[in-house]
Amino acid sequence: MQPTIKTLPEKKLVGKQLTMTFADNQTFKLWQSFMPRRREIKNNLTTELFSMQVYPQSFDFSFSNLKEEFQKWAAVEVADFDTVPNEMETYTLTGGLYAVFYYKGLSTDTKIFQYIYGTWLPSSNYSLDNKPHFEILGEKYKNNDLTSEEEIWIPIRPK
Repeated sequence: MQPTIKTLPEKKLVGKQLTMTFADNQTFKLWQSFMPRRREIKNNLTTELFSMQVYPQSFDFSFSNLKEEFQKWAAVEVADFDTVPNEMETYTLTGGLYAVFYYKGLSTDTKIFQYIYGTWLPSSNYSLDNKPHFEILGEKYKNNDLTSEEEIWIPIRPK
């Protein structure tokens, strides 16, 4: 599976975030609190959802320490930050170079990430960049469905 290399323009996001670890994954709780309220965001640019991870610079992508903390976001892209619903936050996703993987399958299947970080990245002409990682959940995304489709965006820079 080869990614498409894309340059992402800056994006403004509004949503909710939680600090979590892979050992104590709170993704379901995060989305459960966000989804009923997403319609309160009035200036969104698309219907796509962003599932974003903000990892600390020292994060171990071998995933050998499942207790390392990171921020997980459930968000949508907006035109501006003029109106932000109560209990929601803003995030400016800086632009940059990304490897975009088109994935079909269960979002809980971690094999795609094992391939990206363990096989594709080491053999590519790129290394990880210290920017958020995210998935775009569009109209073909279906939670817990084998036919679900999403885009996985991995921040990269030339080696």
